[in-house]
Amino acid sequence: MNEFFPKVKKIEFEGRDSTNPLAFKFYDESRVVAGKTMKEYLRFAVCYWHTFKSQGGDPFGAPTFERDWNQGTPMEVAEKTLAANFEFITKLGAPYYCFHDRDISPEGETFSESCSNLETIVGKAKGYQEDTGVQLLWGTANLFSHPRYMHGAASNPDPHVVACCAMQVRQAIAATQELGGQNYVFWGGREGYETLLNTDMKRERAQMAAFFHMCVDYAKKIGFTGQFLIEPKPKEPTKHQYDYDSSSVLSFLREFDLIDHFKLNIEANHATLAGHSFAHDLAVAAEAGKLGSIDANTGDPLLGWDTDQFPTDINDVTRAMLVIIEAGGLGSGGLNFDAKLRRGSIDTEDMFHAHIGGMDTFARGLLTAQALIEDGRINEFKANRYAGWDTGFGKSMLDGNETLESMEAKAMELGEPKRVSGKQEMLENILINAI
Repeated sequence: MNEFFPKVKKIEFEGRDSTNPLAFKFYDESRVVAGKTMKEYLRFAVCYWHTFKSQGGDPFGAPTFERDWNQGTPMEVAEKTLAANFEFITKLGAPYYCFHDRDISPEGETFSESCSNLETIVGKAKGYQEDTGVQLLWGTANLFSHPRYMHGAASNPDPHVVACCAMQVRQAIAATQELGGQNYVFWGGREGYETLLNTDMKRERAQMAAFFHMCVDYAKKIGFTGQFLIEPKPKEPTKHQYDYDSSSVLSFLREFDLIDHFKLNIEANHATLAGHSFAHDLAVAAEAGKLGSIDANTGDPLLGWDTDQFPTDINDVTRAMLVIIEAGGLGSGGLNFDAKLRRGSIDTEDMFHAHIGGMDTFARGLLTAQALIEDGRINEFKANRYAGWDTGFGKSMLDGNETLESMEAKAMELGEPKRVSGKQEMLENILINAI
């Protein structure tokens, strides 16, 4: 397997003093951290769409990438791209990949042709997985690119469109099961609205809930045991998304009796577009026991759209890894690099540079976060800060044994509370010094 990246050999760990741009400086897959190897803990995945289907275009410019796998008929391109994907992942040393159905197989002129195309490519992908040992982290369906989905998919006002959505998702779930996918993601790229003048929001949300219940029923019917995930996204392209952030998705799942069947796939760039930090949306999901998987990327704070850049901010990633470690890891999920090269990075070697940087950043974040946990000062400070809720009337209130009147009596008895510093700067210094 040496057709599309002949100049690149297997990427190896060489340590932080290495100057080799095609080597890991921090990601040593066999190193044990927090009771697991880095490979087991981080569970890196390569995303099919940005890595192999992106052509370097942006909203203001034409494509700039020239890739050997993009030559031929649609099915020839699909087969070449599949070969390039597994060659790349094998040389990179990532254990997983992710795809949308229309990434790996082209849409046909009819629904039957689309289904046949997907079945053909899935069969070939299964062979590559067996040959290489690379596994499928998750699959999903592209329910946003085709013009039929211009007003949404499961939330579309036309039941005919929703039927098309259901057909496509059924096939994608079945394909994910055939390939041994450990999760299935629902990404509502256009599940939202532009104006209430033409939208019945209550009806559309109910439609989505009914659709998700059908998906749960289908998974049980075919014996799919993978984890269902919903990926929050606040905007772009739709102005008002129903899956805005972790909190809104959890609220939706609870409202429609779906909470037992789904976890969340958190994307860093989506969290920041929602006005949160990456760590915040992770923590919201983790505290609900619903942190499932991660799309690892970052946005540009000077740009107002989903730029999907590779993560290189060790401060941000360390804060995220603190949440992930304390949540016990990602279970069946992983760290999928939903990120793409910049428009001017046109060499295929740049694909390796980008992934190496992202993998090293998360490996370093894992090491730093674990060192902070073992150091203990941050957790000790937080424990002391909330110690009043572990005993006395604080604990009594949480146990449901106090009233407004009894708490008022305590306030009158104790007088004005002593102000206590939050020590934010000191704690930030501890984090930065660990880095």
